[in-house]
Amino acid sequence: MNRLFALMTALLLGVTATASQAEDAPVVVELFTSQGCSSCPPADALLTRLGEYDNVIPLALHVDYWDYIGWKDKFAQPAFTKRQKAYAHNLGTNVIYTPQMVINGSDQVAGNRTMDVSDLVQAHKAKGMPARIDINRSGDTLTIRGKEVNTLRRADVILIRYQPAATVQIARGENAGKTLSHSFIVTEWIDIGDWDGMSPLFQTVAVSGQNPIVVLVQAKGQGAILAAARLR
Repeated sequence: MNRLFALMTALLLGVTATASQAEDAPVVVELFTSQGCSSCPPADALLTRLGEYDNVIPLALHVDYWDYIGWKDKFAQPAFTKRQKAYAHNLGTNVIYTPQMVINGSDQVAGNRTMDVSDLVQAHKAKGMPARIDINRSGDTLTIRGKEVNTLRRADVILIRYQPAATVQIARGENAGKTLSHSFIVTEWIDIGDWDGMSPLFQTVAVSGQNPIVVLVQAKGQGAILAAARLR
């Protein structure tokens, strides 16, 4: 695993952006995971390592459909299972599974397949995103700005908060007896508005607490992620 990650590191650092837009654009990696899944700890560890890169925004979405085997994931939310099912429909996948990573809302890969994840992250890093947003926080007010993008069409503006890290002792289920480390644990996922790109984006929203903030612009119908920004 360490050798594979070292190779992935070299590949990621060696990617040459194809345009200035690609140089600035982050890559959003959503990991659908569960404390009840024995295949998930390596993917959780990989997500943690991906988080070492400033141009990667990792998000761990804990799903609830493993809870029935005897261990209820303390971070799981039904909304994340619903989100994964919507991706399955959009990406032409007949089943949902863990660990699954979705890259920029448009490609999926098994989250414990290090080199396959690396290939997709590289491809999206080189491609960039069609829009760019900037976010700033002053006290309890978050300001979101984006320049006009005529090709954007209609999109959702999404506010996300995540817990940076946690360690959990698992008493039952497939991981019984293990102590699992988690990172980038999504705790809030809120649709805060729409943007069609025909005019500049300017929006303010109330925020509280010290957890990191992520804002995504995602095509309607849970399509591709078109822009992203993070405050840590």
